[in-house]
Amino acid sequence: MTAAPGVRAVISDFGGVLTNRLIEAFAAFQDETGISMEQLGRGMQRVSEREGEYPLFRLERGEVTEEQFLIDLAWGLEAELGHRPTLHRFREIYFDALHANEPMLDLMRELRDAGHRMAILTNNVREWEPLWRAKLPVDDIFELVVDSAWVGMRKPDPAIYELTVGRLDGVEIGECLFVDDNDVNVEAARDLGMAAVHFRSNAQAIPEIRALTGVGPRA
Repeated sequence: MTAAPGVRAVISDFGGVLTNRLIEAFAAFQDETGISMEQLGRGMQRVSEREGEYPLFRLERGEVTEEQFLIDLAWGLEAELGHRPTLHRFREIYFDALHANEPMLDLMRELRDAGHRMAILTNNVREWEPLWRAKLPVDDIFELVVDSAWVGMRKPDPAIYELTVGRLDGVEIGECLFVDDNDVNVEAARDLGMAAVHFRSNAQAIPEIRALTGVGPRA
C-alpha cells in the first residue's frame, strides 16, 4: 500500500476504533442484566416493525431522547423476557466497559504532529456526549467533532461526510482519510472519493493508516 496522494486530514470513528470493540460493551450489558445480545437485537427489531425504522438510528440522529429509546426497547423486550425490564443503567454499564485504545490514540497524536487536520465523525447519542468525551483526550488531538445526534444525520449518509469535510475549512474530500470499524461506513466514504481504512485490529489498521498518510513510526 502506498501513500494516498495529498492526504491532509484524518477523520476517525470513535467507538471500536479509538476505544476497544463495542461488542465488549454489549457483552458487559449481557453479563449484568442477563439479556443476551440476540434478545436485544430481537427487541430492537420489534420496535423497528412497530415504528418503521430501527430505533437506534432515530436515537443517533437525535430524533428521540435516550429515555424514550429505553422505554421503546423495554417494550420490545417484553415478549422476549416475559416481563418489561428496567434499563435505566444501560449507559453506565456500556461506558464502564469501554476504554481508550491507546495505540490508536498515539498514532492520532503522531498524525496531528505531522501536520494532518484531525476530526472525529461518530454516530452517537446526545445524552452520552459527556461520557464518551471523558474517555479520550478529544480536544487535545482533534480540532473537530461531528456527532450524528447533534447534526440530525448519521453514517453512512453521504451528507454527514460532506458536512464534516466542509467544517474542515480548506480541505477537499479527496484529501481525507477515513477510519471506521463498520465496513458500510467505510464504503460510503470511498464512494465519495476518500481514502479509507476498515479498522479490524490495531495490528492491521495502524500500518495501513501509516502507509496511506506517509507517516512512519517514530524512531
